Amino acid sequence: MSDAPLRIRLRPTMLSDLDFVHQVETDSRNLPFITPWERTQHEGAVRFPDFRHFVVEAGAEYRQAGFVILQGCRNRHRSVELKRLVLQPKGQGYGRACVRLLKRMAFRDLHAHRFWLDVKSLNQRALALYRSEGFVEEGRLRESVRVSSDLADGYDTLVVMSMLDREYEARVALGDEG
Repeated sequence: MSDAPLRIRLRPTMLSDLDFVHQVETDSRNLPFITPWERTQHEGAVRFPDFRHFVVEAGAEYRQAGFVILQGCRNRHRSVELKRLVLQPKGQGYGRACVRLLKRMAFRDLHAHRFWLDVKSLNQRALALYRSEGFVEEGRLRESVRVSSDLADGYDTLVVMSMLDREYEARVALGDEG
């Protein structure tokens, strides 16, 4: 990866983007780590105000690189969930850049008290990223999701992680939010 700053942005998903979303979500490199949605679920997330559905655009020309779904954006408990983050190009720093944008959005724009997610335990790359970005493991839902792919056949555990607003502000004060 070069020293040039990453160019990444989140653009609200339009219904015309859903073929791209489906393609990325059902790509064999992503399937072991997520549970794909039906098109109607994505349509609902695009339209329903409690969700934020974004296309990730990255690189010099801001090409489509993936998508993101936030849920609980109008939650009265101010608990926002990172429901889905799926990127096509791997190993280019887009995941970290995206997580940082999402944390800023959750805490600054949506005024979240808690920003949380769950991730399959076999997704070691994502677990390492979330830990390095300040998310704290809250618990595990043991063997709670069925997995059937070339990598595994059986059940996987979901790891629940979160960050609180005060933890985010402490990271900002320390300069850890780049």
